[in-house]
Amino acid sequence: MASRNNSSKFVFVTGGVLSGIGKGVTTASIAKLLQFRGYSVRIIKIDPYLNIDPGTLNPIEHGEVFVTDQTWMFSPVEGFDFRISEIDLDFGTYERFTGMEVHPSQNITSGQIYMSVILEERKGGFLGRTVQIIPHVTDRIKQRIWDVINKNPIPDVLLVEIGGTVGDIEAMPFLEAVRQLVREVGRDRVAMVHVTLVPYMKSVGEFKTKPTQHSARTLQSLGIQPDIMICRSEMPLSSAAKEKIALFCNVPKEQVISNPDIPIIYQLPLSFEEEGLGEILVNHFALESRTPDTDAWREIVQSFENPKEKVVIAMPGKYTTLGDSYKSINEALSHAAAACSAQLEIKWIETEERATEECLSEDLSDVDGVLLTPGFGERGVEGMICAASVLLDSKIPLLGICFGAQLSTVAFARKVMEWKGANTTEVDPDSLYPVVDLMDEQKLTDDKGGTMRLGGHEVIIEKGTRLHEIYGKDSVRERFRHRFHLIERYLSKMADKGLKISAYDTTHHIINAIELIDHPFWIGVQYHPEFKSRPGAPHPLYLELIRAALQYKQVRVKS
Repeated sequence: MASRNNSSKFVFVTGGVLSGIGKGVTTASIAKLLQFRGYSVRIIKIDPYLNIDPGTLNPIEHGEVFVTDQTWMFSPVEGFDFRISEIDLDFGTYERFTGMEVHPSQNITSGQIYMSVILEERKGGFLGRTVQIIPHVTDRIKQRIWDVINKNPIPDVLLVEIGGTVGDIEAMPFLEAVRQLVREVGRDRVAMVHVTLVPYMKSVGEFKTKPTQHSARTLQSLGIQPDIMICRSEMPLSSAAKEKIALFCNVPKEQVISNPDIPIIYQLPLSFEEEGLGEILVNHFALESRTPDTDAWREIVQSFENPKEKVVIAMPGKYTTLGDSYKSINEALSHAAAACSAQLEIKWIETEERATEECLSEDLSDVDGVLLTPGFGERGVEGMICAASVLLDSKIPLLGICFGAQLSTVAFARKVMEWKGANTTEVDPDSLYPVVDLMDEQKLTDDKGGTMRLGGHEVIIEKGTRLHEIYGKDSVRERFRHRFHLIERYLSKMADKGLKISAYDTTHHIINAIELIDHPFWIGVQYHPEFKSRPGAPHPLYLELIRAALQYKQVRVKS
């Protein structure tokens, strides 16, 4: 396969022993090491599941769905088009670490690859040939990688994270494609990074390297030799453990990198720098040696250290059993807290279990602010509505995100407007007061994948609102992911009672934000501002929520 590119280097990141080991943050941190030295990067994430994208996955099973600004029309063959803007949560980590916006085509799934090959076979693209995993599937994987790397501006280094764990059957075609690609471009242009777990056995007081040895051997059995071992552990690896891993995994000892648990995740690139990983990569690729410029990143990390006070934010929701369900929200809150020299504490409230105003009043009595979470479906909804209802009688700051904004409006309709049975038609299609309903275009489709209002859209902010004060702009661009929306004929009646529309779309038909007047901070937005928050540059809405929460805390503590 002709590469058409003889300059870019490749870093492939694989994982062993178990999933959720930190391949995503490792990949993002390696990209940051290269950025410290002025090298341009791009990142691909390969997900071996058969979904076309993660848009229909339950967050409890796979974590949050990250939404890109751009939407991409995936066209496996002529006549078949799939709109993609929903991608893996690791891309949120990539954007937060690198400051770069990703494109949906950078998330490659097994579903996309197999569909491309099968539909091409049906179209007659392989006439006379037996369609097989090798070479047809592996060729398609390599072509997707080249498609990303050859987009201008061409990066100095392409990083590719391969999801799952080495040995998983669904990842085999991707690892085989990597083996072939290494052979085609030359070993000097590729660095294989393998992330594994090295457990520390307290009972005997030593690190156990056997799981890492087996993981490396599994990779070697596939024809791939790791160059660098990133070893996750509770504490820094001992020299003896590094020596043993180097010996049995066939890598130099200095290329066994310790990656212990750290309190601030943004410290990881600096920890890797201390381990010499940046110079190892530069030498491996024979790149020009440059002095890493880490000053700005160190300042960001320092902003998370030594907080002056604690701020408690409650998050009532339905996916609270897995923190990664709200990964970008958690990070956006932490960015804002760090900017205010505060330590963030999140109080999770499972609204399927806590579903009355009485119990939620108790749950919210010791918090400084509330973020009403996004979601889909009827499970846990009454608890979220009750949480918003409790806040209507208090001065606790509230930020409702997407579904959270819709349910906050339902709470207002029931409690203030006294519209009994007010609801969203997502939960009650026969509601007498459907203050939230499907958008018109959504009523024309039964398909679920890639059919929502997705990606970046212009938000027109009403002057004289709290939202306008926060942004200081008449319009902004935010990222959306919703099928239902607030209905203006009901919202217009709520205005006299204090609930005000503070933003629309460019057509003035879709309500993008609402706010409660005569309240320190009670705002609901239809979009997801968390996707644009960065360490050192928190999103204005999250920053203002934390500021309002800290002000409320002073009142709460005095009382």
